[in-house]
Amino acid sequence: MLSSSLFGLTANRFALNFIFVVINVETIKLRRLNIMKRILLFFVTLLAVSTISVYNVYSQKGLKVFISVDMEGVAGVVHSDQVSVGGNDYQMARRWMTEEANAAILGALDAGAAEIVVNDSHGSMRNILAGEINPAARLITGSPKPLAMMQGIDETFDAVIFVGYHARAGTANATLDHTYSSGSISAFKVNGVEIGESEMNALIAGHYGVPVVMVAGDRAVCSQVRNSLGQNIVTTEVKESIGRYAARTMVPAEAQKLIRANTAAALMKLKDFKPYKSTVPYQFEITFLYSHQAEAAMAVPGIERVSARTVRYSKENFIEGFKLFRALVTLASS
Repeated sequence: MLSSSLFGLTANRFALNFIFVVINVETIKLRRLNIMKRILLFFVTLLAVSTISVYNVYSQKGLKVFISVDMEGVAGVVHSDQVSVGGNDYQMARRWMTEEANAAILGALDAGAAEIVVNDSHGSMRNILAGEINPAARLITGSPKPLAMMQGIDETFDAVIFVGYHARAGTANATLDHTYSSGSISAFKVNGVEIGESEMNALIAGHYGVPVVMVAGDRAVCSQVRNSLGQNIVTTEVKESIGRYAARTMVPAEAQKLIRANTAAALMKLKDFKPYKSTVPYQFEITFLYSHQAEAAMAVPGIERVSARTVRYSKENFIEGFKLFRALVTLASS
């Protein structure tokens, strides 16, 4: 009886041990299976994300991008000495301007742009260093040009980028604020709304059905374009102005990285943007700095004098109205 009991006990232990071994083996198998499932899920997710990213880039292939580059809104620029050809710091500032243009070009290339046009849009419009611009783009330089800051734009473009832009004349805490001509224009309105160069140039782009998708400059201009062009526009704030001749600015190299990233991001969501337009007919109103400038404008047929310094006129075509505006500014500056 004793040996029989011992045999039974041993058999039971053997059976239990066998069950434990089987359970452990199955547990290991399940763990391995779960690990394999997790690995598989990881790679499937990675493949999906990569596919979406590749699709997003290749869906942008063939993009034609127009980049207008001004100077007052460039990181590090705070004084007229930096934006004037004879200024001691001009050569340094024009290099920063060139580098910000290159940053926008790289951002456009990151988004899959096939054709890029850069228009020098400051002063003499001979500021960007042609020998240092990214060869993936074509540079429009020199003046006069019929469309000035927007020379080269037409209906074949998909998007417009503004770099180095500034706030309109009379804006508080805005670096070197002015509207087109600091020596002659106090205010400029279209259909009763005061606008600056950003909106003016956006209307030119809008005439051709092209949206502005990204604006880089100081905090003031970024705020203005969000209010005028729409809250979804991508803005790149490279400095916070402290009055007209001082600012808390990003280091140029860091500003350039941000411009590149935001340019690419804006172009990747191109469908979110619409061309900026106003109602026809367009009523233009110019308030000059001095009364004699308004008097000079009255030499042009079709101009109505509203007050000592303000004139107005109406046009069905925005481009025609813009060109007349330029002619009046030139006349006022002579």
